[in-house]
Parts: sequence; C-alpha cells; structure tokens
Amino acid sequence: MGGTVTKPTGHSDTLTRGIRVRVGAQLVPSQSKPERRRWMYTYRVLVRNDGEETVQLLSRHWVILDADNDCQEVRGTGVVGQQPVLEPGESFSYMSGCPLPTEWGSMEGSYTMRTAAGETFEAEIGRFFLAPTTAPIPAA
Repeated sequence: MGGTVTKPTGHSDTLTRGIRVRVGAQLVPSQSKPERRRWMYTYRVLVRNDGEETVQLLSRHWVILDADNDCQEVRGTGVVGQQPVLEPGESFSYMSGCPLPTEWGSMEGSYTMRTAAGETFEAEIGRFFLAPTTAPIPAA
C-alpha cells in the first residue's frame, strides 16, 4: 500500500511498492493572467526507485481539481516524451506546467509502472497544491 505525507509546504511525498514520488508546484506570475481567469503553475516531479526491482514508467494519470470543484483528468504515455527505466537506487526528475482557471487547486494521480518481469502496478502521486502560498519548489 502507498502512503502520502502532505507537508505544510503544499508538496507531496508518496511511496508505493518502493517507488517514491515527490512533487512540488509554484505559481508563475509572469505567465498568469488573473483578469483572463488563467493562473499558470509549474511543478517538479522526482521519481526515485527505492525498491529492489527494475521498473519502467509507462504512463501517467493526473486528476486536476480547481477551486470551483471542476475536475479534469489527463492520461498519457510516459512523461515529457519519455518512458524512463529506473534501476534500484536510480531517479528521474522533470518539470511541467498546469494552467488553472482559478487561483488555486490541487493535483494527484498515478504512474503505471512495469517491472522487468512484466508485472504492472500503479505508483501513487499524492495530492499537492497549486496555490500562490505554496513553498518554492526545492532543487531536484
């Protein structure tokens, strides 16, 4: 089973079957246009294999909730055009972005992972917050 720790920073740190997923987001004021109901957030994801088996990240599933309680789901192959293979102890990080029609919201979801033996499982991405008050994204 996975476990999520949401810290006062608004970031998340989740461990599922040896796969640790850490995510933090922050507002990008220069790309936000509140008068047009657009707030742009950037987020950094670190996926680390703390387990004992080699895994490959196959796909992603995001659930994005805005302050009006409108939900959007995003599914796709890999992340940032890649399907990284992680040996035990290895990590992969990337940055991406999410526009919102409200000033704040949240994201959570999962990555579909495949072991070297061909078994698939869902690695949880714990809820993190898209809000002007979240702590700055830590360095990768």
